[in-house]
Amino acid sequence: MLTRSAVEAVIRSSLAEDAPWGDITSELVIPAEATATATITSREDGVFAGEEVIRTGFTTVDPRLEVTLHMRDGDPITPGTDIATVIGPARPLLTAERTVLNLAQRMSGIATLTARYVAEVEKAVAEVEGANKLPAGTITRTRVADTRKTTPGLRAMEKHAVTCGGGHNHRFGLSDAVMLKDNHLAVLTAGGATVTHALRELRRHMPHTTHMEVEVDRLDQIEDVLAGGVDTIMLDNFALADLISGVAMVDGRAIVEASGGVTLETIGKIASTGVDVISVGALTHSVRALDLGLDIAVRQ
Repeated sequence: MLTRSAVEAVIRSSLAEDAPWGDITSELVIPAEATATATITSREDGVFAGEEVIRTGFTTVDPRLEVTLHMRDGDPITPGTDIATVIGPARPLLTAERTVLNLAQRMSGIATLTARYVAEVEKAVAEVEGANKLPAGTITRTRVADTRKTTPGLRAMEKHAVTCGGGHNHRFGLSDAVMLKDNHLAVLTAGGATVTHALRELRRHMPHTTHMEVEVDRLDQIEDVLAGGVDTIMLDNFALADLISGVAMVDGRAIVEASGGVTLETIGKIASTGVDVISVGALTHSVRALDLGLDIAVRQ
């Protein structure tokens, strides 16, 4: 999903914003022949994401810059961890610094937060196994998934960062799957058709390879939606007791996704209800960037 060309496009767009007519400070202050060595270092605990951003970010500005990565996407980092070294002309190195750090910090923040959500799910599932005296791994781990609540233009990077933290990607965009929410259903049934009939008609015209998901917000909607032939049913903003009832009603006939206001404090309890997927918008829309620093040593 995160291709070099996608990263290059973001880097070029970011540089056009940050240095539309060049980096006048570096051009006026730094001698053209000056070279430097820069080290990107973590200043706090977390999970690193941004390998391709660092590599491509600097070389897009100037291919003479040599980038060596010391960490891989998904690696844990602590204060003082060296993440990458960049060697080459000082001017382009300084020009690229902020853009690269902004992106790598945000991606690492997403990976770090995702890892915390995943850990809460794993803890909850392990507690259920222990309480029922089941061998570890007996219960399928609930997936923690992202949403489309991403920063415009940065979706590929942010969704990649979620996977670096151990999470999973939901659909990438509107072109990837059929996903009907309450407003879609309101329009679809405005002519008097039942939800079941409308979904069956939709399924009849869909390509056989296309996945269909439908959102419900009440238990009494579940049977009609299942009868329409959905692949995934989303239980939106359900109370824990209703999630348990909903999982029992679906009984394996579709993938069950829980969504709506999920937090680190609630995700473990939601996972314990037996849902297959928990989608968390906060992974990308409420994340704090991880603190990474870049220090330069001038080479003579």
